[in-house]
Amino acid sequence: MAENTTTAVEMKKTLGLTGLTMNAMALIAPGAFLWLTFYIQASTGVTAPSMWIGILIALALCLATAVCYAEMAKLYPGTGSSYYFAEQSFLNHDKAWRYARLSKFIVGWASHLYYWIYPGVMVGVMGILCGYLVGTLWPSFMSASNPGPAFMMLVAVAFSFVVAYIAYRGVTGSTAVNIAINVIQIAALVLFAVLALGYRVNHPPGSIAWQFDSTSGEAYDYEFATQKTVTNGQTTETVARDSAGRPLPRLDEAGKPVPYHLSYPERDASGNFLTHPNAASVVGLHNLGWAFIQATVAILILVGFESVTAMGGEAKNAKRDVPIAVIVSLLVQGMFCYLFEYFAANYFLNSGYTMQNATGSAAPVGDMMVLVGDALFGPGRGRIFMLCEAFTVFLALIGTTLSCMNTGARVTYAMGKDREVPEHFGLLHSKKLTPYRAIWTLAGISAVVGCVAVAMAFGDAGAPADSVIHALPHGFWSSFGYTTHDKMAALPNSLLTVTLASNFGTFLLYGLSCVICIVAYHRHPKFSALRHVAIPVFGLTANLACMAFYLVGPFMGYGTKMEPLLALGIALVWAIYGGIYFVRASRSTGRTTLVEDVAAARVP
Repeated sequence: MAENTTTAVEMKKTLGLTGLTMNAMALIAPGAFLWLTFYIQASTGVTAPSMWIGILIALALCLATAVCYAEMAKLYPGTGSSYYFAEQSFLNHDKAWRYARLSKFIVGWASHLYYWIYPGVMVGVMGILCGYLVGTLWPSFMSASNPGPAFMMLVAVAFSFVVAYIAYRGVTGSTAVNIAINVIQIAALVLFAVLALGYRVNHPPGSIAWQFDSTSGEAYDYEFATQKTVTNGQTTETVARDSAGRPLPRLDEAGKPVPYHLSYPERDASGNFLTHPNAASVVGLHNLGWAFIQATVAILILVGFESVTAMGGEAKNAKRDVPIAVIVSLLVQGMFCYLFEYFAANYFLNSGYTMQNATGSAAPVGDMMVLVGDALFGPGRGRIFMLCEAFTVFLALIGTTLSCMNTGARVTYAMGKDREVPEHFGLLHSKKLTPYRAIWTLAGISAVVGCVAVAMAFGDAGAPADSVIHALPHGFWSSFGYTTHDKMAALPNSLLTVTLASNFGTFLLYGLSCVICIVAYHRHPKFSALRHVAIPVFGLTANLACMAFYLVGPFMGYGTKMEPLLALGIALVWAIYGGIYFVRASRSTGRTTLVEDVAAARVP
């Protein structure tokens, strides 16, 4: 059935302050990212001790950038976010107006490195989440700690098009979904954070506690019995198990299980980080380089506040509500939810579940929930608690993917209307009033990126041991793609690679947006030295510093090398292709790089 479309159709103004704020909060989604990003941050080389301070650095960067977005939204309410701001700030500048088209294309093209990859990361982690849950419920079919890549790809593809359909239906329905999801996810994850803190406080060193077993996916309050096994000619000690795969207890002289006594060791014999000995260690800097490496990953969990600036065309009072929504969404989700939740999760770490356990699991926070739940509600009930929390994460993932897809599609739509990308992207559906062609294109791209993300999600530092690989349930959906520890450790972690590629696009977009804010308010009657120079300069510097660590960090021994360099390669290819596309499109349409008539350029 052919779609009835026309470029004369305009978006409907339906969003108030609550709707705008909730759309941004859904994209920031602390309920999803604590669960999903903890693994990525844990496996980033030796930098894990600086996880919390890295988030704080990323938050400071985002707050500075959020101020820039809010200030520009006061001047130029409309659809397109930074892309639209770039054009208007130059067109309304008395000297720099000739560079309006070039600046908006650079910003718009750079934003796609973020907006077109980010949803793919989300559908990829949805695949990981579903793999973890299926492995928890049916361990004979799937390993919860190391789900099958083929199964995760299937979920990623299906999820991409389901979310795209919701986005296609319209932003009003999307907002209703996001409001409900925000309330549920924040309540659920704050509950876990409180329980995790309570567990740490009530279990001093030497107390009887629980330890997690990744093979069975359960927690136990006794020490595990071990046995000597020979693998590849080497003798190692492994956990002794019964026929169902449960670890056997070590028995004392009386034949009773030896209770497990908890401790908080900072490092193991090889120097690998295990736990934080105290609260000060959680919030400590440890190493400036580590903190910046963590910040380059943590930016993934904080982006989204700018998404509402892409919805100015659908806001009832854009000049008033959009700037407020930008700042409030970041303060609530970033400053309150993330800093509290990440402190609790890091402070919880103990000898029964260390950072090394987190590195080898598809869902470290899910494992922690099982352990906390067993300790609080009784043996076996931790899994029920985890599944309830996982459902909220599932909902949060729907919200964050939906919000980003809505934002990305609207940026592409704005560029399509300006003929900076193929014109069919600038069409709205005549009944749904949504940029449907941009949405469905983004769905296809997200499906591909999601499949790439999970193809080697346990590569590099997250490579499982050979004994773990051999113990995986055999089958196409559960074990295809796993080879040997050495081969997987030699390959880049695909999830981290696409995450860093998306994050690099974020840093690039945010840095450019800070520059645009300076241009927009240069010699403006409402100019403020603090809001329009000091804060944008700080934001630009912080973004550039994080981008520099993609290249410098690996050669200074901070983090891993393969993933950030691959991310830089992706960004470079995208930039080169953008330059070629811009030149060819200009020639084919007879348009000049520099604006020649500012009056004509200002016509919608």
